Amino acid sequence: MATLLYRLGRFSFRRRGLTLALWVLLLAVVGVGAATLSGPTSNAFSIPGTESSRAMDVIAEKFGGNSDAASAKVVFSVSGGAKLTDTNRRSAIEAAVTQLRKAPQVAAVADPFEAKTISPDLHTAYATVSYNASAADVPTEAREALVAAGDTAKKAGIGVEYSGEVTRTAAESHSSEALGIIVAAFVLLITFGSLVAAGLPLLTALVGVGLGMLGIQLATGFFDLSSSTSALATMLGLAVGIDYALFVISRFRGELTAGRSGEEAAGRAIGTAGSAVVFAGLTVIIALVALAVTGIPFLTAMGVAAAGTVAVAVLVTLSLVPAILGFAGRRVLPKKRRNAPAVAGHTGKVPFGQRWAQGVLKARIPALVVSLGLLVVAALPALDLRLALPDDSTAAVTSTQRKAYDQLASGFGAGFNGPLLVVVEAGTGQAGAAAAKVQQTIAKLDDVALVVPATVNPSGDTALLTVIPGSAPTSEATKNLVFAIRDHAAGTVTGATIAVTGTTAVNIDISDKLSGALVPYLAIVVGLAFILLMLVFRSILVPLKATVGFLLSVAAAFGALVTVFQHGHLASLLGIETTGPIVSIMPIFLIGILFGLAMDYEVFLVTRTREEYVHGAAPNEAIVTGMNHGARVVTAAALIMMSVFAGFILADDTIIKSLGFALAFGVAVDAFLVRMTIVPAVLSLLGRSAWWLPRWLNRILPNVDVEGEQLTKSLATSATAPADRAPALTRG
Repeated sequence: MATLLYRLGRFSFRRRGLTLALWVLLLAVVGVGAATLSGPTSNAFSIPGTESSRAMDVIAEKFGGNSDAASAKVVFSVSGGAKLTDTNRRSAIEAAVTQLRKAPQVAAVADPFEAKTISPDLHTAYATVSYNASAADVPTEAREALVAAGDTAKKAGIGVEYSGEVTRTAAESHSSEALGIIVAAFVLLITFGSLVAAGLPLLTALVGVGLGMLGIQLATGFFDLSSSTSALATMLGLAVGIDYALFVISRFRGELTAGRSGEEAAGRAIGTAGSAVVFAGLTVIIALVALAVTGIPFLTAMGVAAAGTVAVAVLVTLSLVPAILGFAGRRVLPKKRRNAPAVAGHTGKVPFGQRWAQGVLKARIPALVVSLGLLVVAALPALDLRLALPDDSTAAVTSTQRKAYDQLASGFGAGFNGPLLVVVEAGTGQAGAAAAKVQQTIAKLDDVALVVPATVNPSGDTALLTVIPGSAPTSEATKNLVFAIRDHAAGTVTGATIAVTGTTAVNIDISDKLSGALVPYLAIVVGLAFILLMLVFRSILVPLKATVGFLLSVAAAFGALVTVFQHGHLASLLGIETTGPIVSIMPIFLIGILFGLAMDYEVFLVTRTREEYVHGAAPNEAIVTGMNHGARVVTAAALIMMSVFAGFILADDTIIKSLGFALAFGVAVDAFLVRMTIVPAVLSLLGRSAWWLPRWLNRILPNVDVEGEQLTKSLATSATAPADRAPALTRG
């Protein structure tokens, strides 16, 4: 692989004009496709096969209509001594309802005065707007017409807010991305000491992210994708795109400093650092694609979309980066080094990586104990982890969805925003009587505020009960109520089938499904980590150490997430206005993404240590040399990752905000506590046994040559060839 990448690096550098033109053409083609074929995104979550999903299908079949049809609520409110039943305000609401019925794709509107959807204090009322299409098929002009019609009531001094999927739009995070890019540019400038070198990773990363975003937008025309998909892919694509380019450019600069020509330096950089980039990228891609094991369609789609963006980042690094380096030439070096003679090794003061490694090895046991102690303390809150899917209660406080949610909860009770639908199926003409018995049973359960009498279908074999919980939709009490209904109501009537559905029940089922998939997914990722690292390091203990370190990083990230987003500590400092259960998809995404990043740092730090040991260095000497070569770049990479991820804390979307925080914290812990402190300390304690591998296993394991050792040997045999000529192995 290293030899093939070496050839690619030299070709891209030499034919840089052609390479750049091909990338520009690809961007143009995908851009045209995205502009003409893209479709809407969705905020809906569903899992085929769950009880709640099957019950929704029964409702659609027995009561008619489309179970996927969109709906919205227009919430009217007044405060103080005003009442919505006052003549002028009632007239304004009725006029607004009339306008709502004329809006595009609206099938029906329930007048709050006719439907009796007015709060007891007469301060809050709502009109339910039903559409004849799914939310994904409701165009922007229909959404705008909804707001325009409802806002006509504001003339009478009535507050008007909106809730429902039709009212939602994909969260924008451009300011978050810009902040991450600014910090990344500052770190790159300090690392490289050259504006050109600092700008190249940003430029190529933006190209990769742009292509990935256009690809996702194009895919929305053919697949149902979550509105969070683009933000997740942007977050990952930007971070890994910058980091991968950083690794290659650092190696290119080192080759130039050693006296090699630009083309040869590009070939060697792609052949060595590029090989590690391929491995690191594959780990992230495999971890994201493995989300398919959960059996959850929307999660699989998000994982595949993000994996595609990471794959683009890898291809950009291997092809476009050396081409851009061809245009930049020696300008990637600081001015004082551009015309300096070739040097070998480090000169001047002792490098940061060497000083750090020597300090860790000198106090390896205290360093190990303190680091493990900090990780355990950070991870302890994870024992109280609660999972749920987001709803309007977690939306931004300034959003209309959140205002509508709060107003409805204030006027009708906390559980009003999460009604449960209980489907009762019985013999023809028997569903009504069966539903009445089920209603009596449910009314006696804890946390039930109201059970609305059943609606029976024309054939009398299916009835529908609406249950209003006493607690909020994401509360533990509501979750317990769903399970209590399923446990107790099921045996109420002989020969009848009971099922609980509705948005709240669907979300609970999805959360349970995600929780159940967590252990199998973790087993797959951990097993994959062990096998891949055994291939790279040809050792058993090193992969075991790396895998345990990854689990510690994930546990600490979970703990920090619970501390801030669930318990509320430091929440105000980070601009978090609402705390509650952690988004259900968070644990699986954290495991997948942190796995890829942890393996990234492990490869770039430990492969050089292994190489030095194999060449005869003592264990501690090999550790110091490995850290000396990798610590500076890994530190810069981690700081860039942290800044990119932390920038997303400013986003309004709860999923993106919490994921950005958890990833920033996880990267900091994994890079500085695990990889740069625990790893060298453990390697030093293990000594030579760290690199032990049974002979029989050594014989059957393929040699992936991630560090390009075989390439280096091949190039060494061609040392007599001119520096800017490709050795014989690159021809053909």
